[in-house]
Amino acid sequence: MNVRRSLTAAVGAVALTLGLASAVSATPAALNPCGFYETGSDAFYNHCTGDGSRVVIKVDVAWGPDYERCVAPGTVWLGSAGKINGAHYAGRTC
Repeated sequence: MNVRRSLTAAVGAVALTLGLASAVSATPAALNPCGFYETGSDAFYNHCTGDGSRVVIKVDVAWGPDYERCVAPGTVWLGSAGKINGAHYAGRTC
């Protein structure tokens, strides 16, 4: 019986360790995903590219007219999460 408990505890410890390693490695990507994302209070667009291109995004505004914006590589703040419904690549560079 003690062997079974030891084995079960060892398997659980390995699973926990692997689970924590996966969570830690996934965290940086989850912080700044490519494209549109929201935090609890803000809306952002992250243009992920390695070529330095600037692209046009279309921003979907909740209570106002939508608009287009030229963005460089990296993350840009679009406004409060309650005012922005989303944003997407418009299909062209700028």
